[in-house]
Amino acid sequence: MPSDLPVRSLIDRAATGVAYDPLEAASEHPKFVHHLGNPLFLALTALGVVFGDIGTSPLYAFQVALSGLGHPAPVAAEVIGIVSLILWALIAMVALKYVVFILRADNDGEGGILALLSLVAAEKVANGAKLPILVLLGVIGASLLYGDGVITPAISVLSAMEGLKLVAPAFEHFILPATLAVLIGLFVIQRHGTGSIGKLFGPVMVIWFVVIAALGVANVWKAPAILLAVNPLAAAQFLVSDVKVAFVVIGAVFLALTGGEALYADMGHVGATAIRRAWFALVLPALMLNYFGQGALVLSDPGAADNPFYKLAPGWALIPMVVLATFATIIASQALISGVFSLTRQAMQMGLVPRARITPTSYDEAGQIYVPAANWLLMTGTLLTVIMFRSSENLAAAYGIAVSGTMLITTILLYHVARSRWTWPRRLALPVILAFGAIDATFLVSNSLKIFEGGWFPLVVGTAIAALMLSWRRGSSMVRQRLNDMSMPLKEFLGYADTAVIGRAPGMGVWLTKVEHGVSPMLLRHIEHNRVLHETVVLLTYVSDRRPRVPFGERHSVHRLGRGFYRIQVRLGFMQTPDIPLTLDNCNKLGFDADLEHKNYYLAHETIVRRESGSAIDPVSFGIFSFLNRIASRAPDFFKIPHDAVIEVGFRVEV
Repeated sequence: MPSDLPVRSLIDRAATGVAYDPLEAASEHPKFVHHLGNPLFLALTALGVVFGDIGTSPLYAFQVALSGLGHPAPVAAEVIGIVSLILWALIAMVALKYVVFILRADNDGEGGILALLSLVAAEKVANGAKLPILVLLGVIGASLLYGDGVITPAISVLSAMEGLKLVAPAFEHFILPATLAVLIGLFVIQRHGTGSIGKLFGPVMVIWFVVIAALGVANVWKAPAILLAVNPLAAAQFLVSDVKVAFVVIGAVFLALTGGEALYADMGHVGATAIRRAWFALVLPALMLNYFGQGALVLSDPGAADNPFYKLAPGWALIPMVVLATFATIIASQALISGVFSLTRQAMQMGLVPRARITPTSYDEAGQIYVPAANWLLMTGTLLTVIMFRSSENLAAAYGIAVSGTMLITTILLYHVARSRWTWPRRLALPVILAFGAIDATFLVSNSLKIFEGGWFPLVVGTAIAALMLSWRRGSSMVRQRLNDMSMPLKEFLGYADTAVIGRAPGMGVWLTKVEHGVSPMLLRHIEHNRVLHETVVLLTYVSDRRPRVPFGERHSVHRLGRGFYRIQVRLGFMQTPDIPLTLDNCNKLGFDADLEHKNYYLAHETIVRRESGSAIDPVSFGIFSFLNRIASRAPDFFKIPHDAVIEVGFRVEV
């Protein structure tokens, strides 16, 4: 009869010589303590990693909103109304929706739309061929966020570099090459990790927020009437005065909020507490003061509407402001890049994208990672976007629709979290979510007016990524099902092995298999052709968990099957990456007594083909899946297996 081996607690491991890991020790407790650094340092890192996107929105948001009026000289009521709209949108949709509510919807400390999806539909994401509506919404939202990740660095850096035109018109020809050079440098330094980047960028963002707040205050004194924008009635009066114009302006006002989703996606890098402290202590006050200052400037000089941000600064400070804005927009790009790294690892572990190499970049912060493939693909897309659109004004039309779509989907998923996780009664959850959803839907519809002006671009990017995700999910699900069909039950296998195997070689053979409850066809094929096995045979399976991280004590399950056969099941969260040698070492320390010095690793080399008739997957989806399967990171690299100990067993799988 199979029996479970004893599993010792983390405390017992001290006697075995296992190195102490504070993150792993924290994971033994009911609430995983992710963020072990100094609170002030984490808040500073949050400024450098999380708030760059929303923090640089003043560069273009108010200017684009004024241009939406359709005339070059805005009147006082229009200026005050737009500033009021921006102010109350920041309070309602960022401070209240994201910072107060959505940051509470963490999945054991991790944020982002896929972490939110995992809270409500984790078991439906990677398993089964059916596609529940919540999973579809999550995939669409994640895909749109990838599209935003391509556009944000482009528009942020371009808008800063365009300040060179105000310094000297001759510099206009250098804007595009300078933007490309800055972006290339930004992506090159990603391998150093968000912790190191945060140390560099955090102080710069403190200076940025203090300076834009000071510029705002200095200009408010010129036209104190702008303070009337504090009254939400000013926003309401602007909306009803000319509904058609107001509807166009709303899409531009949304540009002031575009860092909200990145704020949530980056939560795992620094933690919700650090984000809240930085937001309320510095970021929100600085943004409000700067928008008020831009409004006051335009009230006193309507001709400044063409570039109100840079015209806040006196002439002598223009070049320093361009330099500071360039650094700030580099940091703005960092917020989305970090979010894409987290999103990619979540999608990988949830079975939505093929495996890729992941490099941890911090000992204290488990959420800080570097994904080379995502980094270089994002860089390529961003550079092509800059070359294609060439100016921030052109990109503004493409910006917003992707983020507004993701924000609306996040709100829908939040309703399910409020009902199932927070146990809110329907009479409370429904009005709150409907209020947020109505605002999100208004922003989305308003931004949809710009589809033909450039809004098509993030939709095309998002659609392509969604197609890749759904094709991979469907194909990998069908392969897993087919492998289960080709497998043999464990009870039958032990008798089969007794008769079919003619010899047992010294050492241990570790068979990595996707089959959870039977014996992989890979092992059956090996026995059929070679009729020899190692003295110790381990069937090793990794299983995805809905949590970001599975505590050490719950991670390993070891079963002795008899006759030298063992089954080891390792349960990992969507923010953990497999490491087979470390897994075996952990199991040995926890009671699995095996010879780890003499072992070979057996991996499946599956030739996946589509059936000529009766296949459940269409040719296009299969073609996409087959391509992704070929370019996926090699199994030895992904599972950290020494290459000289790997044996691949090939067999054919028809789906």
